Amino acid sequence: MEADNEKNDGRVPLIKKIAYGVPAAALAVIGIPVYVYIPKFYTDVVGINVAILGYLLFSVRIFDAVTDPVIGYLSDHTKTSFGRRRPYIALGSILVVVMMFLLFNPPYASPSFETVWFGVTIYALFLSWTIATVPYESLGPEITFSYHERTSLFGMRDGFFIGGTLLAASTPAALQYAFGLADDGDGERTKFFYMSLLYAPLLIGSCWWCVAAIKERHPQKSSQSLQLFSGFRQVIRNRPFMILLIAYTVSAIGNNLPATLILYYVEYVLQSDLADLFLLLYFVTGVTFLPGWIYLSKFTGKKIAWLGSMALNTGAFIGVFFLGPGDVVIYGILVFLSGIGFGATLAIPSAIQADVIDYDELLTGERREGQYIGLWSISKKLAAALGIGVGLTVLGTAGYTPNVEQTEDVQFVLRILYALIPSLCNLVGILIAIAYPINDSIHQQIRAAIKMRKQGKPVANPLHPDEMLN
Repeated sequence: MEADNEKNDGRVPLIKKIAYGVPAAALAVIGIPVYVYIPKFYTDVVGINVAILGYLLFSVRIFDAVTDPVIGYLSDHTKTSFGRRRPYIALGSILVVVMMFLLFNPPYASPSFETVWFGVTIYALFLSWTIATVPYESLGPEITFSYHERTSLFGMRDGFFIGGTLLAASTPAALQYAFGLADDGDGERTKFFYMSLLYAPLLIGSCWWCVAAIKERHPQKSSQSLQLFSGFRQVIRNRPFMILLIAYTVSAIGNNLPATLILYYVEYVLQSDLADLFLLLYFVTGVTFLPGWIYLSKFTGKKIAWLGSMALNTGAFIGVFFLGPGDVVIYGILVFLSGIGFGATLAIPSAIQADVIDYDELLTGERREGQYIGLWSISKKLAAALGIGVGLTVLGTAGYTPNVEQTEDVQFVLRILYALIPSLCNLVGILIAIAYPINDSIHQQIRAAIKMRKQGKPVANPLHPDEMLN
């Protein structure tokens, strides 16, 4: 596959881009209910204490900090006739569907039993999710080695991700309208039951199509294969990756707070019932402007496009802090402006990540997508953990009480958590990302140096020309 890749300048046929991208939509369809709707469903309908829910959601991300790199390492070193990644994707999709159904459909029971049910099913779901997602995302960087084609490939994938997010955001309201569901606890339970029936075939079908359509490359074996912990040490010494990882993580911590708190903010600060509409606006805007960012990156480079998208996303969102009851029109305008940069903040870092994995191959002689994606996944999930865990815990400490008008103190805390902290995190992420060193020219040097090293020739490190790699 690598030879063909080089001959065709790394171009990927459109049908293969779609086959690779579609599972991202299905995984997003499950993710949005878990991140956005499940917390409020389990606190306001099922009856779990908001602070305890926050602790559980935070702890499951810590659990992911162990499972993500382990699954990544295992997928790097798995040898089957179907490849390294595809067996995990096929099996993991089935496990995710089973655990999703259990999480979305809790029994009627005491708050103590419901808390245990939530804890067990959320842990099982996230483990299943890791089994499917880490190998799936690890498959992407080895599909093409072209600097700009990767932006197109991951733009397609993350475009599907946003599309899945859009579907997930619109599904609850659509189901409520289609089936005439009551706006009460029973109606909410019925809504989640229908969602689990709708999402199951989408997830399994899309993942199995990807498995059937994408043939894996057989990586060259290294004479000194890095073990799990020695491999981590090598990753830490990969400076471009660490800059990317830290910048993305800091930014993602902020971005996960609005995802967790939008339902609370719109209902209790804006005093509106249009949260679903605002979610739709944000995601539609993000996917609409994503092709423009991909096109722009061909001229500016990935780094400049990424910085620009984060700056636009952040600059517009700061204004949300100053809004109050009835400011829905102004809020909608700010959501639209912020959404313009949303898609690029997802897709461009993924394309950059593939380039730093190439740099690791130059340094180590191995293709270790799984290990890098595992660490990247930790970053995403710990960011979400802080967003959910800290957000809900602080909200509970401030005195949040479900289904009643909130005090001014609670509303003020909501505005800080929802708007100011995310904007500050994005600003810090921008400052860190400025130091990222790989551009198109340097990436071409990295790919050329990899080919020379495979021929047994010493080469200079493109990022440190005085350093020779034997």
